[in-house]
Formats: sequence, structure tokens, C-alpha cells
Amino acid sequence: MQNKPESTAPAANPDRPVQGLSVYAEDLEVIFGQGSRSVHALNKVSLEVPAGQFLVIRGRSGSGKSTLFQTLAGIRSPTRGRVVIGDTEIDSLPEKASARFRRQHIGLVYQFFNLVPVLNVVENIALPLMIDGQRLSTALPRVHALMDRLGIPKRSGQMVSDLSGGEMQRVAIARALIHEPGLVLADEPTGNLDEANGALVLSMLTQLCRERRLTVVMMTHDPSATDHCDRMVRLLDGKIESDLAPFDE
Repeated sequence: MQNKPESTAPAANPDRPVQGLSVYAEDLEVIFGQGSRSVHALNKVSLEVPAGQFLVIRGRSGSGKSTLFQTLAGIRSPTRGRVVIGDTEIDSLPEKASARFRRQHIGLVYQFFNLVPVLNVVENIALPLMIDGQRLSTALPRVHALMDRLGIPKRSGQMVSDLSGGEMQRVAIARALIHEPGLVLADEPTGNLDEANGALVLSMLTQLCRERRLTVVMMTHDPSATDHCDRMVRLLDGKIESDLAPFDE
């Protein structure tokens, strides 16, 4: 791969679409164990995702999708290689700085929602802003706007345990977008939903990210996700097996 293209993180501005952040991964290796028992969860994975692209990464269970998700997000450090988001080499940041970068620039969506059960819907959505010191009352207009767009306007005071799976994932999407990130990383966002709710959630996530011109990298085994993406990468045994536009499949 060549030197990565220059990119800068966007300033938050509610009056214009957020601009996406590029993703550059170079020769990523993640090795679990040692010696003869070592396993390459990722094996020399290199990837460039231009700002604003919607990329789907498909593969069976155990192919390395979740490990790649964690490594791109800076949650897991690679054994070798590097990850650059925009102009920030995220894997080289200290732990606190990496967490701060995620809160400010990356939206994370998980298969099992990762919501906080002791907080209500509004508090869960506003959590990234509150961690960075913003008052809940200040965040409310943005929270309610996202809830309206995602079809959950009447769930404000409810605890997340009272929601259906589809509603919980919509809350998780709102939380991922509340801080206006330039990059959304999603790990099997429809994997814990039935077909109807999965299709609805995928459509909503796609529409919101397109409107904001976000970069999206979605890990999934769901074949319907290719109907929404610009590009599809297949992982097999920790390696990139193919990299193509969905209509080339």
C-alpha cells in the first residue's frame, strides 16, 4: 500500500452534514497464543476505505470480523501493523487518548447493543456527550431529533430492558451517532434481530449515515447488507479473500 491520503477530523456542526473519515489499515496481524498454539485471528490484512464509503465486510463466524472491528476501533492493539483513522494513528495512542478519540470521532454499533441497563433511553443515547462533560439538558434536542428519525420518540423515559430487540438496536444506533462521528463501525448490527427488524434497522442506519456522508465499515454475515454498500470485502481465516463492488459478486 502507498502512503495514506491526508484527512482531517471534521468539526461538529449541526447545520451541515458531517464529513466522513478515511480508514487506513496496513499489514494488520493479531495473534492469539504463542508458539505452536498461536492462532492468526488477522493475517496481514491491509485495507483502505475512502472518506464517505460504505464498506461491508462479510465472513463466517471465526473469520476475523470481530477482531478486525476491535482493531480498527482501537479497542484491541494489533500484534503488528497499524491503523490510521483520518490523520490519527489510533493504535499508537495511549489508552485514555484512544478512548477519547473513539468518543469524539467513531460511532460503535454492536450485535448485543451494549446499552447500560441502569440508564433510561435518553440517558443511554446521550452517554457519549455526558462522558465528555455535556449536560443532559443541553443534549436533549439532539437526542430527541435522533429518536424521531429512528421511530422511537415515545420511549424517552423507559428503561432499555423494557424495549424490544429492534428498539434497543435503534437506541444503540442513536447513541453511536449522537456525537456526530466521522466513522461508524458496526459489528453484526442485525445479528441479534429477526429478519423484519434486521431489515428495518439496516435501512435506518444506512439512510442516516448516507445523509451525514459518514464512512461506514460494517462486519456482517447478513447477505442483505450488500444491497446498501458501495463495496464488499470477504474475510476468510483472518485474510482478505476478495475485495469488490457488490454487483461484481
